[in-house]
Amino acid sequence: MKLLHIDSSPLAGNSVSRQLTERVVAQWRATHPRTTVEYLDLAKDAPSHLNIDSLGFRAGPNAGGLSDVQRRENEISEKLVSQFLAADVVVIGAPMYNFSVPTQLKAWIDRVAQAGRTFTYTDKGPKGLATGKTVIIASSRGGVYSSNPAMAGLDHQESYLKTVFGFFGITDLQFVRAEGVAMGDAVKAQALSAADVTIKALTTTAANHAEAALAA
Repeated sequence: MKLLHIDSSPLAGNSVSRQLTERVVAQWRATHPRTTVEYLDLAKDAPSHLNIDSLGFRAGPNAGGLSDVQRRENEISEKLVSQFLAADVVVIGAPMYNFSVPTQLKAWIDRVAQAGRTFTYTDKGPKGLATGKTVIIASSRGGVYSSNPAMAGLDHQESYLKTVFGFFGITDLQFVRAEGVAMGDAVKAQALSAADVTIKALTTTAANHAEAALAA
């Protein structure tokens, strides 16, 4: 089984989402020690945002006639989408920044959102092509949004991730959430403790789903 571990927070050791992804991956490996892990740190190695040279993905025979800049950008996009598609399990650290996701994570999503690779359009509408994967999102938030109706409308973080990975055909999408981490030490400690409980339960269930998908 192949696991892709992605972090996007630039806060290094102070990042809650990085703590969560580390715990998720450690728990997964403890349960399934033969899992191979590939790591991608978007805070250190993020692709550039889409521009005229990187917009428009080309693979195989369609990769001809490109400028040197376009070729380099195309190679980056191809490497990232191939890495994503090769993974059976993807663990993503996604803190909430200004009600959405970090710009580094958005840049990665824009590179893997490729027609013909992760989705396609049919006469019945769009169809996801990245099926059979388990995606676990480690979501950290300074405030509390999931249980507060007054704040729920401001959530363009988890709602966006549900939409985009659903568009890719991901049906096994799980969240490990730590909320209120900016609301004092006691609230933060409680949030991390609750996240640990979720991690232990979720990794066992998600691992069973992943193994079933591999055996299908």
